[in-house]
Amino acid sequence: NSPVSRFSIGVQSFRNEDLRYMNRAHNAQQADYAIKAAQDAGFTNLTIDLIYGTPGLTDTDWKHNLSKVKELDIPHFSAYALTVEEGTILHSNIQKKKTTPVDIEQSAGQFELLIEATEMMGYDQYEISNFAKPGKYAIHNTNYWRGVNYLGIGPSAHSFNGTTRQWNIANNALYMKSILKENKIPAEIEVLTKEQRLNEYIMTSLRTMWGCDIDLLENYAHNVMQQAKRFIEQGEIVQRDNKLILSMSGKLIADKIASALFV
Repeated sequence: NSPVSRFSIGVQSFRNEDLRYMNRAHNAQQADYAIKAAQDAGFTNLTIDLIYGTPGLTDTDWKHNLSKVKELDIPHFSAYALTVEEGTILHSNIQKKKTTPVDIEQSAGQFELLIEATEMMGYDQYEISNFAKPGKYAIHNTNYWRGVNYLGIGPSAHSFNGTTRQWNIANNALYMKSILKENKIPAEIEVLTKEQRLNEYIMTSLRTMWGCDIDLLENYAHNVMQQAKRFIEQGEIVQRDNKLILSMSGKLIADKIASALFV
């Protein structure tokens, strides 16, 4: 009965080998069950997360994971290349040579397979890591990548109002104490300069299928276009009217291109 209409389920993989490698608490059978249980309860508006580039994940295995998305009739999913964060068990095990490190070439190849498979399955890649059936784009994701304001509530939540960015502390107990006893939200706030706001827009908009609108870059538009020329010539950016949109090869180096265009 609430306005909440969408479930996000952190599947990561439908293979137990991958889940063990990532030190996940669930197994493949439980992932499958969680999706079906949510659907049986009436939640058809689901999204799941998948990870590729895991050592041992063959291209055939990755295609199988993607085929499960179609088989389970999931309208939206996110797919991310495995990244190893410092301070995690995975990072520690790789440092101690107990675990196989990530292969960048494997990740790039499986990203390309992802694009091919989702096209055939009828999903739109509306952002580099996000895929949806037509009309099923995530409202939050879409707003975030297009620079729309959003409010985050609860520990670790982030908010953005167009000029400032706020992030709440991650500690549950301290968050509750501050709210209940001090009547204030425990958070840090960063005030963004005009240049920072434009750079964020360049970075996030380039990741989407809508691209970066040159007209919104104001007096920096000319300089950005000068920097974009070489990427256009190399086929990594496609210019459509006043929009800069990443090509397939451009998506593989999205961060590099964005930083080169920063004002």
